[in-house]
Amino acid sequence: MSTDQLDAVSAAASHTIGQQFVAALAAKDRPTLVGLLGDEVDFQAMTPRRSWQEQSAAAVIDEVILGRWFASDDIIDRVEFAEVGAVGDRNSLGYRFVVTNAEGRWLVEQRAYLDVSDGRITWLRILCSGYQPIESR
Repeated sequence: MSTDQLDAVSAAASHTIGQQFVAALAAKDRPTLVGLLGDEVDFQAMTPRRSWQEQSAAAVIDEVILGRWFASDDIIDRVEFAEVGAVGDRNSLGYRFVVTNAEGRWLVEQRAYLDVSDGRITWLRILCSGYQPIESR
């Protein structure tokens, strides 16, 4: 297999991991999310009121993403859009969810950049819009 073919296979695998990440997050599927991240992951993120930093898959998912961002009473109703791409060697990911909780209905959009090694995310940066209210549609 040529170097170009190996690069194409690697890019396709990374693209799939991005799609799997969005699907698992929309389903709040903890085991899949933890499995997509490397045991050690360089994670940093920004939400409207805070920045976040963790180093383990379990901490990223349990203490940040499902522990604080999308609480147990937040229902992710649907994925409004998702896009997977690349910026040079780095993977890019954008997605928007419609979320319902006791306070109402919300749009939450995130933009992520990630590196994949051995089939798992080892470097992840996320920027979040925060929960934006949805007017009655």
